[in-house]
Amino acid sequence: MTKPSTICVLASASPARATTLRNAGIEPLIRVSAADEAAVLAAFDDRDGLQTQGKVHALARVKAEAVIPTLTVAELEDFAGQHGFDSAKAAIVVACDSMLEVNGELVGKPHSPARARERIRALSGQTVTLHTGHAVSLVRVKGETVSVEATRVKAVATDVHFTELTNAEIDAYIDTGEPLEVAGAFTIDGLGGPFIAGVTGDPHSVVGISLPLVRSIATELGVFWPSLWNRL
Repeated sequence: MTKPSTICVLASASPARATTLRNAGIEPLIRVSAADEAAVLAAFDDRDGLQTQGKVHALARVKAEAVIPTLTVAELEDFAGQHGFDSAKAAIVVACDSMLEVNGELVGKPHSPARARERIRALSGQTVTLHTGHAVSLVRVKGETVSVEATRVKAVATDVHFTELTNAEIDAYIDTGEPLEVAGAFTIDGLGGPFIAGVTGDPHSVVGISLPLVRSIATELGVFWPSLWNRL
């Protein structure tokens, strides 16, 4: 069997996204983006509406664009060698960003307990929509340089159905710290899982990365999805 030679670079610090890829047979090279997300969002004029797709598209794209110039041939070759690849001829850089639409408002990470409490109370017993933008870039190793061949940016929307939470449950959840630094103040793959009754759409996107969408984009870019498998 020919060894795969397409590396997946995940432009994210999210453990949930990395775990999702690993469970799908892909060990990613993780490179955290230092993109200024606040500056990206500040460029939008909210008088034109939520502009949901535009915002998550822009956030995902800027994360990928921040990471790509930092990749080196030596790093890719070293990663390839560590994971049994013949060589590092190509890679896909995957960047994502999620925003939750609640009662006609887009929300991101709450950061503070007070804001998390307010948001979780708004989620209790409701159905809300999580929008996740994906930027996927195909890069090639050419000699001593890493160059971008093509980029695609798309988004997916998934409806999330929440159970009714008591105030005591909300306080206990916030005390764990888990909801403070995740989009919308909840997780489906952690302590917040029991508070979610179900989803309509791709459940992977609720974790922050839609595997079917990434596969579709990778295929458009000419990448054979099984060539990314390095954890079989």
